Amino acid sequence: MTARLADIAARAGVSKATVSRVINGARGVASDTRASVLAALDVLGYERPPRLRPRADLVGLVTPELDNPFFPALAQVIGQALTRLGRTPVLAAQSPGGSTEDELTDMLVARGAAGIIFVSGMHADTTADTGRYDRLHEEKVPFVLVNGFSPAIRAPFVSPDDRFAMALAVTHLTALGHTRIGLALGPERFVPVQRKIEGFRSAVREQLGLSPEAAGELIRHSLFTLEGGQAAASALLDQGCTAVVCASDMMALGAVRSARQRGLTVPGDVSVIGFDDSPIIAFTDPPLTTIRQPVQSMGQIAVEALMEEMAGNPSPHTEFVIMPELVVRGSTASAPHGRRPTARHGRPPAARRA
Repeated sequence: MTARLADIAARAGVSKATVSRVINGARGVASDTRASVLAALDVLGYERPPRLRPRADLVGLVTPELDNPFFPALAQVIGQALTRLGRTPVLAAQSPGGSTEDELTDMLVARGAAGIIFVSGMHADTTADTGRYDRLHEEKVPFVLVNGFSPAIRAPFVSPDDRFAMALAVTHLTALGHTRIGLALGPERFVPVQRKIEGFRSAVREQLGLSPEAAGELIRHSLFTLEGGQAAASALLDQGCTAVVCASDMMALGAVRSARQRGLTVPGDVSVIGFDDSPIIAFTDPPLTTIRQPVQSMGQIAVEALMEEMAGNPSPHTEFVIMPELVVRGSTASAPHGRRPTARHGRPPAARRA
C-alpha cells in the first residue's frame, strides 16, 4: 500500500499523507487537490474506493430536522419523483447537536452524489457564508435550493410566495372583523421570515391603515416550534390581539395552547392561522386554518430543475415562486365584538385546557 501511495502521490504532485486523506474521505482537502489525486488513481489503473466512485444515480436531499411534518412531506414528494426517474434518493437530515449541513454535504460529495437538493438550508440565512455553495460548483456537483433566495448563489431556487401568503391570511381575518392581528414567526435573519414580514406589513397597511410602526408592534420573533409559537402568541395576546398568524403549523399549535392557558377559546376569543398545512393539522382540536405550502409542485419543480442541471442544461439564476393556498378550517371565526381577549377568571387554573 505504501508503494501505491508513493506512486499516486508522485503522479498527483502531492504528499502521501494527502493521498491517504483523499482515499479515506477526510475533510479539508482542496477540490483541485482531490481531483488530482482521483485522476492519478484512474491513470495508474488503481480501483477507487467505493465512496469515491461516481454514482450517477445517487441524489442527496439535505433537510433540517424532521420534527416539523412539512419536511418529511416534502422529502416524500422529492424521493418519489427521483425514484420514478431511476435515481436513488438519499435523505440527509440535520439534527440539533448532530451533523451539520456542511458535514452532510461533504458526505454526499465523497460518495459521488450526482446532485443535491437543499431544503431550508444555510442559503436561507442572510448572515451565513455562501462560500459553501461556491465549493459545490468547484466540485461540479449540481444543486437546487428550496425555501430562501440569495442573489449571491448561482443556482435554481424554489419557494412559496411568502408575501402573498400573508396577504391571504390578513384578508381572511379582516373579513371576519379582526382589526388587531399579530404575526408570530422565527428569527428575522431568514429570507422566508423577512418576506412574510414584508407581506404582513403591506397587508395591514392596505386593509387596516396601520403605519409601519404600528404594524411592527404586532410582530413577534421566536423559534419555529410549538414552544416558540406559545411564547410569541403570549406576547401578542398581551398586546390585545384577537387573531394570530403563525409562520408554521407547529407555532400555531403553540398559539392555541397559549390562548387556552389563559382560559380563552379558539376560535371564540382568538383566531389562529398556521403555515404549511402539515398532514396532521386537519385532525387537531380545532382543525387548523392554515396556509398550504404547495408541496407537490415545489418538490416536482425542484427535481426537474436538478435534472436539467445534471444534464448540463443549467437553469438561469432565478427563483421559481409557487402560489400558496388558504385552507379554512375551525381555528378562525368572527372577531369577538366590543372586547379584546383577556383571561377568564371564572375557572380555576387546573381546569384550563392546555
